[in-house]
Amino acid sequence: MNFLIENRQENSKDWFHENRPAYTSDVLEPLTELVEALTPVMLDIDPHFETNPRVDKTISRIYRDTRFSRDKSLYRDVMWCGFQRPKIGKESHPGFFLEFSPYRFRYGCGFYQASTEKMRAIREKILDDSLSFLHAQSAFTNQSVFEMEGETFKKIHYRDQPLEKQNWLERRNIFFVHNSVDFPWLFAEDLASKLGENFTLLKPVYDFLLTA
Repeated sequence: MNFLIENRQENSKDWFHENRPAYTSDVLEPLTELVEALTPVMLDIDPHFETNPRVDKTISRIYRDTRFSRDKSLYRDVMWCGFQRPKIGKESHPGFFLEFSPYRFRYGCGFYQASTEKMRAIREKILDDSLSFLHAQSAFTNQSVFEMEGETFKKIHYRDQPLEKQNWLERRNIFFVHNSVDFPWLFAEDLASKLGENFTLLKPVYDFLLTA
């Protein structure tokens, strides 16, 4: 966390390259170890997940893309690791993630940006009471770690549906996340074990999203 703060404040390529050993030891190596520790349980969830513990595979870049941003800071103070099936062209899949910054962290499952077509397919399966949705709904209802998030429609589209279903249907995007500022939890030695247990709670939800 200290490195991420100082690197963002310095905003200097020279400073970053001079302090690259700290980036490697304090940021990259812990994320690499975490990905490696999580890999067995993630492959149990989906054997097709990308699990290579490298930047741009399962670990985020620290460099920012400033081409279309007013913020021209060179580096992120937010990092993440994630598990997702490899992309085919522009097609992306749901996945699992842990994202952290000096201010908060969060982890969960879902789409980064679900396409209109994917969300339409999800709604169709919900309205049809597909078996995969019923399993996902039961898994989500019977856990207390994650909350459902994602942008909702400005107007209600599914008034005729039960409120529990409306929570799924009235969204432009959907993901399931635990938000926290409990940093001792994030730095615990058994972090990978606890993340794996909690991610497993969402396997039926992931399977449902994947069917879309």
